[in-house]
Amino acid sequence: YSGDIVKALAGGAHSVMMGSMFAGTDESPGETFLLEGRRFKTVRGMGSLSAMEEGSADRYFQDGKAENRKLVPEGIEARVPYKGPVSDTIYQLIGGLRSGMGYCGVGSIEELRTRTRFNRVTTGGLRESHPHDVTITREAPNYHL
Repeated sequence: YSGDIVKALAGGAHSVMMGSMFAGTDESPGETFLLEGRRFKTVRGMGSLSAMEEGSADRYFQDGKAENRKLVPEGIEARVPYKGPVSDTIYQLIGGLRSGMGYCGVGSIEELRTRTRFNRVTTGGLRESHPHDVTITREAPNYHL
């Protein structure tokens, strides 16, 4: 997540796609609902069948189809865990970016783009770099297995 942003910028990117990171936040479109005691939010791509039925078919050169069964969807509808305000997500992403820049020893995104060196990590090294031999008892908002 935030580590992927750091890697993209270090690899020379000037921007990153963030859409799915914001899915499930208060500000994202979609219905919030309870399922088995947990809150979720409905998300859908503009190429999903329901979005095309509601008018986005012209984006995919499929407008004018007389029957919905002839639409060819290019996206999905799904549910994602509810995340609360987008500001909380952005706060975690910025903190992760700052942390990654610190690991790289740089003070600006431009330095991150130009002064960073990538190192290959073995499968064993990757496993050791994550918590192991323990059971996580309290989840952190910025760490997902």
